[in-house]
Amino acid sequence: MREARERLAHQDLSAKDWADQYHLNASTVYAVLNGQKKYLRGEAHRAAVLLGIKHGVVTN
Repeated sequence: MREARERLAHQDLSAKDWADQYHLNASTVYAVLNGQKKYLRGEAHRAAVLLGIKHGVVTN
């Protein structure tokens, strides 16, 4: 998760900006980045895969 935060910082993006870019809820992205939310399914899973935290496939 630290690596994902560092990639966002390197791209000069806040978690909210990144969430908006991928049409995700910013609070979900913050929770995933902080390890406060399991990312087994749904939006948290999608965020984790797109952030590179979890291997998987994102559809729509």
